[in-house]
Amino acid sequence: MAIKFNIKSGDTVFVTVGKDKGKTGEVQSIDRAKHRVIVKGINIQKKHQKPSQGSPGGLIEKEGSIHISNVNLLDPKTKKPTRVGVIVENGKKVRVAKKSKQKIDEK
Repeated sequence: MAIKFNIKSGDTVFVTVGKDKGKTGEVQSIDRAKHRVIVKGINIQKKHQKPSQGSPGGLIEKEGSIHISNVNLLDPKTKKPTRVGVIVENGKKVRVAKKSKQKIDEK
């Protein structure tokens, strides 16, 4: 089943479900096969790390993945969650926020 991903690495997203509901963060990576994203500072999990030559070991904290359906893109204008649309401009597809109609890829 093919799912269309409207979220890219580097986008700011809003978490809609789970223990971090209501928080925002930047997407670090996307796992397209499992439909999951890793968001900076969200879904922090503790992992027991065995000591090795490069690291002392102990408890480390790292971000866990979240299903892509549990995050929404933040509107660049209103800073609220929005859905993503696509328009064609000069022969290229451009992502657009549904609420404010503003281009997302613009910096």
